[in-house]
Amino acid sequence: MNFREKNITIGSVVAELPKASKIFGGYGIDFCCGGHRNLDAVIREQGIPAEEIYQALEEAQREREDSYRDISLNSMSPTALSTYIEDRHHSYLREALPEIADLLSTILRVHGSKHKELFEVYRLYGMLKSDLEQHLLREETMLFPAFENEADHREEISELSAIIIGEHEAAGEVLEKLRHATGHYHIPEDVCGTFRKTYELLEELEQDLHEHIHLENNILLKQYDTRGN
Repeated sequence: MNFREKNITIGSVVAELPKASKIFGGYGIDFCCGGHRNLDAVIREQGIPAEEIYQALEEAQREREDSYRDISLNSMSPTALSTYIEDRHHSYLREALPEIADLLSTILRVHGSKHKELFEVYRLYGMLKSDLEQHLLREETMLFPAFENEADHREEISELSAIIIGEHEAAGEVLEKLRHATGHYHIPEDVCGTFRKTYELLEELEQDLHEHIHLENNILLKQYDTRGN
């Protein structure tokens, strides 16, 4: 892949080279909800050193091993990829969402008087958790089953895709606010191990959601995405 092409999108780069997600993350480039945008345009808009990021991508491409995961995700059928997403990412969220909620409640009670930012973190996380729980149900009960007989449900899938992508964008906005509210998940010096664990799990959740959203926006739903068409 020639990363320097003017019309290449961020999502297509990550779909071809999964390791690019870490490179983009290091430069603050949104590769999940913003995956449909041109890489060249984003580099210019965000003032990122172009040669630096191109060289990092090219080096990652040279070093990439032809692993099963690199090849299989792009070649999976929609039904197979839906199953992969549900098994890997939905299952993770069903465990992580309540666990983090309980931990946030605990550290808010213990540290809230000195770390008032926790009230905003708690509020934002509550929004994210509620939205994601209904989002998973929409995918599992409506979107994913429709792929089993795709030919008869293309219009339905297209309509659902617009809703799903919109929900992804809303989740991305909340994730950005959470990162800001936590000071980029900075661990204060005067807190307990539970506080540290909570912030570590929040950051892990963010990374998993980025991968989750990327798979759906830029691979599973790409042909149904009518933005800009």
